[in-house]
Amino acid sequence: MSGNEKKRTKILVAGTLTLDLTPKFEAEKKFRSVDEVFVPGKVVHVNGMDIHPGGAASNTGLGLKVLGADVRIVGKIGKDFLGDIVRSFYDSYGAAGDLIVDESISTSYSVALTPPGIDRIFLHDPCAGDTFRRTDIDKSLYREAAIFHYGYPPVSRMLYLNGGEECIAMLRDAKDAGTATSVDMCAVDPGCESGRLNWKQIMKDMCPYVDFFEPSVEELMFYLDREKYDRYYAGAENGDMIGSLDIEKDVRPLAETLLSWGAGVVLVKCGYRGLYLAVSDEERLSAIGGGLSLNPSDWAGVRRFERSFMPDKVLSGTGAGDTTIAAFLYAVCLGYGSARCMELAAATGASCVEAYDALGGLKSFEELEKKIEAGWVRQ
Repeated sequence: MSGNEKKRTKILVAGTLTLDLTPKFEAEKKFRSVDEVFVPGKVVHVNGMDIHPGGAASNTGLGLKVLGADVRIVGKIGKDFLGDIVRSFYDSYGAAGDLIVDESISTSYSVALTPPGIDRIFLHDPCAGDTFRRTDIDKSLYREAAIFHYGYPPVSRMLYLNGGEECIAMLRDAKDAGTATSVDMCAVDPGCESGRLNWKQIMKDMCPYVDFFEPSVEELMFYLDREKYDRYYAGAENGDMIGSLDIEKDVRPLAETLLSWGAGVVLVKCGYRGLYLAVSDEERLSAIGGGLSLNPSDWAGVRRFERSFMPDKVLSGTGAGDTTIAAFLYAVCLGYGSARCMELAAATGASCVEAYDALGGLKSFEELEKKIEAGWVRQ
């Protein structure tokens, strides 16, 4: 960053924007298997419904807002009842200014099923997300942002078509504006159009334009090593692969692959176990834009696993990964070292699960630091 250039402080977030509908299961009751919940003709008692905006645009974008970041959020909604609900939430956070309302589409929604003891199940209708294009982002927004974060290319149809050329062009737009880039992935139905694409090649082509890559280990394995993913999933109890994974043998090689393809910093979310960080060399770090200064002596070549913190209670995992990313990116913008960025990210993920929505459990960095220094127990 030149001496005459104004320091960038904003974070620009775009991507999937949904209305999340989350039935509230009784927290005290633990289910041993999916078959206990989803039985034809069975009535399962729940205690109300949590309704909040979701998707990467909301969970990461509004999460950044709650944490104190200067953030702009670009997402698409329809001019319909669900869109009105989303807009009212954004208005309450003072973040509705960059929402795109399209009368020709329906607002995306997800039904998040989170029975205690069982991994989450999402019923997702992408709707508006399928229509998001590179041109939906005003290029002037890139020039004032330190970081541009896009969440969920696999459910953004206009971006992933033709080998992801529109997504790659979007990231190139941000890089050309001198902005650091960040990408989060998501799970998809293997039988849908996106699930049948060659994501290994798409991600390889994306990586040179991605400064911060933050997928979950399940997503990463699904896209890069489907055979291994299928093997682990087949042996997983209630869809929980996390407990069976070896960090060095299973997680690290996936992160190394992204680095070898040109990504700068890779943060792999490993669910309730923690986070794995893999960082490229000093030369690649120097190419990260946005005026960010990642001290090479602290960041370059780092390989680090950060164990999760124990939450006081677990109500829902919805948005935990997205808010973990929010904390990580915000900590990077504030100039924290790699170890502190990891701690704050893990602590935010643990706080998130204490509420049904993605934002209700979030705490300030000051609160998290006090809790960590007081000896917060880890998983």
